[in-house]
Amino acid sequence: MIGPAAGPIIIAHRGASGERPEHTLAAYIRAIEQGADYIEPDLVISRDGVLIIRHENEIGGTTNIADHPEFFSRRTSKLVDGREKIGWFAEDFTLTELKTLRARERLPQLRPTNNSYLDEAIATLDEVLALVKTAPRRIGIYPETKHPSYFAALGLAMERPLIDALAKAGFSAPDDPVFIQSFETANLKDLRAMTSLRLVQLIDQREPPHDQKVVGTGLTVSDMISPGGLRDIAAYADAIGPNKLLIEPRDAAGRSLPPTSLVADAHAAGLLVHAWTFRQENIFLALDDRVGEDPAMHGNGVSEYRRFFRHGVDGVFSDFRAIARYARHGAR
Repeated sequence: MIGPAAGPIIIAHRGASGERPEHTLAAYIRAIEQGADYIEPDLVISRDGVLIIRHENEIGGTTNIADHPEFFSRRTSKLVDGREKIGWFAEDFTLTELKTLRARERLPQLRPTNNSYLDEAIATLDEVLALVKTAPRRIGIYPETKHPSYFAALGLAMERPLIDALAKAGFSAPDDPVFIQSFETANLKDLRAMTSLRLVQLIDQREPPHDQKVVGTGLTVSDMISPGGLRDIAAYADAIGPNKLLIEPRDAAGRSLPPTSLVADAHAAGLLVHAWTFRQENIFLALDDRVGEDPAMHGNGVSEYRRFFRHGVDGVFSDFRAIARYARHGAR
């Protein structure tokens, strides 16, 4: 059967990241309090091989590392997934060093209230798994491997540590509340050989899978979302996680257009569809869902959720879990 009987799942994107700095324990605790179905930790890895929770390995944009003069000399440039990045990188620091840092809001102008949370440390995967296991009700976990082929080339492969950490926390069976996601393909195929947990192929709107882009296979997004491409994905994954614009495009003015056939095509291939990312601020919404002119003002996100529920998605990644839950309740 496609999708849970209770309706589309709502995945707390980086925790309750609309209300707390992303990927902090405070964000995950808030998401659990709000009734998240799943919480989503993005994974990178430290120099000593510990899986930590950050959206990317460059940590200058989401921590106070620039305030630590002892780390100034480690600012550098690296080629990650074919792109040059400048800053401080998780793989150059031990967990002990990373734990001296404090998280900072990624979008301080859009989410100024999050700037008041100044004492949140970088979390580890084990800490987030402990939160899930001790939650007062059943919570799923939805980890994403970030830059796995890049880390593997450094001798810091992520797959086995991830599977071992999940197994230690009691997650190893196909029906356990776990989805493992990646923008890469080889990473997911390697994981398929290691685990029966559910896997999700993430698909961006324009860019092909990160590992395929670097090696230049010629695989395109159009290839992936074609009926044949979806059948290929179904050979190693259980779901796709497409950019929501692949399901509901927008015109040049930013207005929403009728849905594509992607959801139906994915279902026909036996794949679930979990779309990303749903946010409340006007800047992220279709023109028809915006309220006023202020990019930071909250628009009519409920309308967007309900359209996507009608489009037949099986889950949504949301920065504002409570709004998504309200929309889902009203859509039943």
